[in-house]
Amino acid sequence: MLLDLSGVLSEQHTELIQDADIDMTGFQTGYGSFPILKKTPVSIRVTHMKERRFRITGSGRVTLEIPCDRCLEPVETELVLDFVKNIDLSVPDGGQTEELDETNYIDGYTLDVDELIRGEILTGWPMKILCSEDCKGICNVCGQNLNQGTCDCEDTGLDPRMSVIRDVFKNFKEV
Repeated sequence: MLLDLSGVLSEQHTELIQDADIDMTGFQTGYGSFPILKKTPVSIRVTHMKERRFRITGSGRVTLEIPCDRCLEPVETELVLDFVKNIDLSVPDGGQTEELDETNYIDGYTLDVDELIRGEILTGWPMKILCSEDCKGICNVCGQNLNQGTCDCEDTGLDPRMSVIRDVFKNFKEV
């Protein structure tokens, strides 16, 4: 969805308050495509600060289907979008300071809501996605999901640096 910012940047500096729908049906990255299962409209408020500076605040929710990091089963993951952006259109791209945010989602007097949300999803992406805290993952030999059953593969994935400690436990059962 595109929002017109001309009223905020005009002489009257009217504040823009709007619920914007998210048009995206999926989130595409270099690692794959992740479908958006649920989304709420994003409440956006654009306020004029001074000259060509303004502030964008917004909030909403997006639920994505992301594979578990251990077993690759799909997991519904809700991301809460809550952001504050300080924009100065007189500063060229790449010249922003710490208190200013990038403006790749603004073209002239138009705010691209989907591009803004795409950046917020990327920023709020969780470090680790697990289907459950006790997820066992997959066998690194045959690929069997160990949550659904065991496999007959030999466990050869032990760290060779731990062989000395393993020998201590083998030789001294009381340790």
